[in-house]
Amino acid sequence: MPQLDTSTWLITILSMILTLFIVFQLKISKLNFPLKPEPKTTSKHQFTNPWNTKWTKIYSPLSLPLPS
Repeated sequence: MPQLDTSTWLITILSMILTLFIVFQLKISKLNFPLKPEPKTTSKHQFTNPWNTKWTKIYSPLSLPLPS
């Protein structure tokens, strides 16, 4: 039974790692990053709720008159 020749594995693995490194470096170098990030301007929006415009009273069960 023939044995597996592993003499070229080191060169294959090293060349694969080097190729992956170069490909990733080329991909990363094409990305555009902002040089100076600026904060986003946010505007405060006032919501109008129906319960803000009228007065309501909430009765708790303990403050109601006792039934006779």
